[in-house]
Amino acid sequence: MTGAGQQPPLRIAQVTPFPWESRREVNEYVEELSDRLSARGHRVLVLAPSASRTLVRESRRLIRSAADRPESLFREGSARVIAVGQSVPVPPARRGGIVSLPLDGARTIEQLLARLPVDVLHVHEPFAPSASATALRHSLALNVGTFHSPTERVLSTQVARRFIELFFGRLDARTATFDVTRGLVSSFFPGDYELIGRGADLDRYAPGRRAEDTVEIAFAADEERQSLRLFLRALRRLPTDLDWRATVWSPRSAEPLPRVSRALRERLMFVNERVLGLGELLGRADIFCAASSGLAPASLTVLKAVAAGAVPVASRIPVYEETLRDGEDGLLFEPGDAEVLCAQLRRLVGDAQLRESFRTRCLSRRPELSWDHVATRVEQVYATVVGRRHRPPANREAIARRLSRRGFIHCDLHMHTDHSPDCATPVEVLLDTAKRRGLGAIAITDHNEISGAHEARAQANGIKVIVSEEVKTAHEGEVIGLFIDRKIPRGMSLKETIDEIHAQGGLAYVPHPFDRLHAVPDYEHLLKVVEDIDVLEVFNARVAVPGFNEEARRFAAKYRVVAGAGSDSHVTQGLGTVKIRMRDFDGPEEFLESLRDADILHKRKSLIYLQSLKFVQTKVRPRRRTA
Repeated sequence: MTGAGQQPPLRIAQVTPFPWESRREVNEYVEELSDRLSARGHRVLVLAPSASRTLVRESRRLIRSAADRPESLFREGSARVIAVGQSVPVPPARRGGIVSLPLDGARTIEQLLARLPVDVLHVHEPFAPSASATALRHSLALNVGTFHSPTERVLSTQVARRFIELFFGRLDARTATFDVTRGLVSSFFPGDYELIGRGADLDRYAPGRRAEDTVEIAFAADEERQSLRLFLRALRRLPTDLDWRATVWSPRSAEPLPRVSRALRERLMFVNERVLGLGELLGRADIFCAASSGLAPASLTVLKAVAAGAVPVASRIPVYEETLRDGEDGLLFEPGDAEVLCAQLRRLVGDAQLRESFRTRCLSRRPELSWDHVATRVEQVYATVVGRRHRPPANREAIARRLSRRGFIHCDLHMHTDHSPDCATPVEVLLDTAKRRGLGAIAITDHNEISGAHEARAQANGIKVIVSEEVKTAHEGEVIGLFIDRKIPRGMSLKETIDEIHAQGGLAYVPHPFDRLHAVPDYEHLLKVVEDIDVLEVFNARVAVPGFNEEARRFAAKYRVVAGAGSDSHVTQGLGTVKIRMRDFDGPEEFLESLRDADILHKRKSLIYLQSLKFVQTKVRPRRRTA
């Protein structure tokens, strides 16, 4: 079971789908968050595609050199960037719309995550095809997903939605940087998304010295190209009798300059980041303009302006409205409307008191805008997820000493008798077959019935019978109660059923948890009770798709749930297809500890053959009448 207490430093892998060199807000989020987490003692790796062949070669050399000690890739005090593949840019539909296809990175990611001891894999925008989606597919860690973009990904939401749902099901926690993003993603992929906004470097983006008379208007050309044209059209309408000047800042050194009139040129200056840093510009600006139509918004830049006290005037698009708290921290205008934009600029330029009131509101938000605040929120998400992990009991050593003096037996934890409606195997036949197959302990798990288990325990001669029941819940699949004595009614919730099992001193065993051909709880329902699960079935001999058992194995490993296995036999020919080699035990406490270190042995058996036998036997042989 899980225990309380402060979590130790974690090994974290942050994954971005975008080339590390690209100026993407997602990459800045990853970089800033990774730096803060590293400063707090966590060890962080950043996995990203790269446009730099040099970085890719250096990263692969580093991975090869750490083959025997993959944990050495982590370093203390700072995050390390690993280029997992050469990015292939797809021509963007809009500025900043680069998509990176990890054509040569999928194998690197798979091999790296198979060996790398990661506690938390934090994937950003894990839509396929991308490095983030590939990492989520191969992850053996606890998975946290963060969604940033407020626009729909048609390939993922329409074309490959079912495929994406399978991998999103592996997310142990989901966060969104905007409420509009949370609403959009959850409409296609339902789940609980925690809202954790972005941050700003408060040292870099801080209020500075402003001109006493002339009002400084700043514009950052990191939105789509049309937004700059709209801004210039608004400036041409701005009255010349007002004392103002404007600066257009570009993050690119070779940005082509638009043509402007001589009159406007006298009040307008174009600079790039080599000449003037964005932090310095926003620190001295009185007003900041953001004019995106929604194609490529620069919401992080708007947030930086708020932190620096530059009053924003922004287009009324969802991410800007949310950033400015629906106009509480700045003025808004309809996208593409140069006249209203000009009017809003004129209001602020001509009214110093209005500017100061907005500036005061902006600066009051600085504490909540820090990256440290964001890192604290993200750490809380990590702690919640990691806190679900099971921990051995405090008296484990004492139990282990007792078990060490016991011999080994073979056990099967999932089988049925003719007390189940879909099985025709008499109790005495099952007991005789189990004994001949070398089983020393068995769990009789009839569907919604316990009488077969009681009968088997009364007749057992030299074989240990665990009285059990496979209970059908209301809407969340089935759960087995091991070591119970009274029948548990069907139709309760999964949580209520598990509570009833524990009330009898039994153990909650979840069978075939990810077999989509069975009635099983989905991933999110399983997460809600993972701390109450005692045993998770990681191998079920009747599961038709091996990937379902593998998914169960991954889940049990990352949450450190004790792993179980069973033949789920409905015919005697199925017994012995899986055996658990474990120390002999006495009672549920010793059983659970013995199972923790057990070995699962299984052999192939034709499912078509077993299902055919089940069909014939249940149709030909009359089923036992139960009370």
